Amino acid sequence: MDINIILVFVIIGLTILLFVTEFFPIDKISFFIILALVVLGLTTPEEAVSGFSNAATITVLMLMILAIGLEENGVIALLTSGIKKLGFLPLILIAPVFMVISATISSFISTTAVVIIFIKIISQLSDTYKFSIPKLLMPISFAGILGGSCTLMGTSTNLLVNSIAADMGVETFSFFEFSLYGLVLLGTGILFMTFASRWLPKASEEKLSNYNAETNFLFTLKINAESKLVGKALSSVKLYKNPDIHVLKLVRDDVVNADPGPNTTLRINDELVVLSDVKNYATISDKNFELTSDADMSLAIDETKEKTTKESFSYIEVLVLPGSDFIGKSFQKIKKILDKTAVPLGIQKKKMLSSNKHFYLPKAIIKLNVRAGDRLLLKADNEQLEKLYELDNVVILRHHEEDYHVNSYKRSWTLITLLTVIGLAATSVFSILASAIIGVGMLLVGNCISLNNIYKKVNWQIIFLLAGMIPLGVAMSNTGTDDWISNQLLELLSGQANVIILGALFSITMLLSGFISNNATAVIMTPIAIALASGLALPVKPFILAVMFAANFSFFTPMGYQTNSLIYGTGAYKFKHFLIVGGLLSIILLIVGTLLLSTMLPN
Repeated sequence: MDINIILVFVIIGLTILLFVTEFFPIDKISFFIILALVVLGLTTPEEAVSGFSNAATITVLMLMILAIGLEENGVIALLTSGIKKLGFLPLILIAPVFMVISATISSFISTTAVVIIFIKIISQLSDTYKFSIPKLLMPISFAGILGGSCTLMGTSTNLLVNSIAADMGVETFSFFEFSLYGLVLLGTGILFMTFASRWLPKASEEKLSNYNAETNFLFTLKINAESKLVGKALSSVKLYKNPDIHVLKLVRDDVVNADPGPNTTLRINDELVVLSDVKNYATISDKNFELTSDADMSLAIDETKEKTTKESFSYIEVLVLPGSDFIGKSFQKIKKILDKTAVPLGIQKKKMLSSNKHFYLPKAIIKLNVRAGDRLLLKADNEQLEKLYELDNVVILRHHEEDYHVNSYKRSWTLITLLTVIGLAATSVFSILASAIIGVGMLLVGNCISLNNIYKKVNWQIIFLLAGMIPLGVAMSNTGTDDWISNQLLELLSGQANVIILGALFSITMLLSGFISNNATAVIMTPIAIALASGLALPVKPFILAVMFAANFSFFTPMGYQTNSLIYGTGAYKFKHFLIVGGLLSIILLIVGTLLLSTMLPN
């Protein structure tokens, strides 16, 4: 084996290891790939940075910007608004209806943006109709992914695979060319998930409240110097006697008492970590306490009280999604991010959704950093609510009957822009890249999106991922690694039917995508698929489609696709739910997909 092929394998192996362990962020991993390719001479410097100017990278960037405009101007909310009228339907009917809507919109719009909107809608509908949220989130996410696989612009994976095929000089796909296959797979997925939803967790009334008004949050209460409770026993505190408020910890001089007894004497600067719902806020915000995340926080809340009346602020529950600026931050840092918009009061950790009230809590909440899936209770100035909606990867789940209004002109112009992009791309008047650029231009001309919002809200990690992985595919081609792997597969599968070889490619791609990014998988497997088809003297398109579909269909882990990570982050599911329900769906789609694509091969 050539030394350069060995070096490529080492880079691929380390890349997979780093993706699986998440030792570094994906954008940093991507930069390391570029660095390694240049230093080892596996690509020229120009080839190593070619991913930044690749058509797939720029197309994905343009579509991200379009998705930002669609979400900011209320188009996605408009497209999904009618489904709120369907909340009365039984689960066996509401699940497939929601899945069809999610899949249809996701065929043309970012699946992640669609699922975020559905999280909001489902959380609101559960208040009225009391259905189990976990039984709908996973089906909607899976349907969105399947819907995105029905058109060329549906997912970044589709665009990336098509771009790699073009760079390698083989046939590429038109906008709707593989839509029929995608629709069959979508129908299979909807049928399976409609009945499989019964295997998903059913939220009890207690757990259901975690999604609604009676959500339990962690609060830290500080005994101030003026408190009448100094020197008194914990049992004398009003909140200690309230069965709906649980005193979890007492923190004194940074030493944690994990089980403070009723006779514990309270001292100045003691901090009580309590678990309480919003209904009991008046009790825990007693004048004998400072409701605090640190000293400055209580001051900020006091200032808010002085400057506002009861009607001028709201209590807002927000869900922190992957990619949020809140992740890894303490309350004090989040307060700085929010500036004067809102003050964080309490936190609900993801693990609280599936644990009892005495779950592991090593420190007071001032020591806790926010993670994806956590929920925060914010006290927000009603005049500043619009700014909360502008926060990237933070979903407002609930506040007191306030509606967010968007400019009707901007919404109409943005909808026209979307239809224009789809029309131009679908009719091949322009390529998807050109159509997307025209769409972004329309948004800018119509003042429907600002460059500052683009810079802030684009998921630059994905852009860097594409820019780093694309030259790795170039290195595989330069060194003959793709041909070497395909030759080994041909020897291993020698004498097997074409459908078996296609199924093996589908399986390998799906397994790999379950543990690393679907885009990274596409870059690695597309050159192999093309080389494999060439070695067998078979049409290349079914092999390319096998990679395209399989890279998207890794439903058996929450890491396989961004929307899977998103719904996993809500705390509604455990890993086993993806492994069992998602795993069965992946196997079914593997079989159906392989048989479908084999019809494109000669007998």
